[in-house]
Amino acid sequence: MAAPYRFREMTSADLPQIKRWLALPHVRDWWGDPDEQYVLVSGDLDEPAMEQFIVEFGARDVGYIQCYSLTAWNSGFGEHPDGTRGIDLFIGEPEMIEGGHGSALIRAFADARLADGAPRIVTDPDPSNPRAIRAYEKAGFERTRMVDTPDGPALLMVRDA
Repeated sequence: MAAPYRFREMTSADLPQIKRWLALPHVRDWWGDPDEQYVLVSGDLDEPAMEQFIVEFGARDVGYIQCYSLTAWNSGFGEHPDGTRGIDLFIGEPEMIEGGHGSALIRAFADARLADGAPRIVTDPDPSNPRAIRAYEKAGFERTRMVDTPDGPALLMVRDA
């Protein structure tokens, strides 16, 4: 049975919901200042190297995921195969936290990208966010090393095709 998650391309009509989610404590704790993040997320709608999606569970919007070309940003992640994609996400709806949704939707999204030809998917959770690290590990990502990012130290995690 396929996972019950759908990844719908985000549009400007989704921005009020994104703004609401970014202000919630469980998102703000890891994504930072909601106003600053809103400017970044909304500004990326026209960025060709960035794909943005609303995560649907059943018929309900529950989260956000962005998928970007690693070579388009000077990420400080080191050398990776051409076509490597980076991802960042959050579950917006608080009742969807825990219960296995994070790892399941990450796995479904990564599986689809890898099946479409991406050789590798990378992500960089905050090393003090054990919930995110566990979710990525359960979705098949492996811890590789600590990296320095504009947001501070991060744990580089990788999943290969």
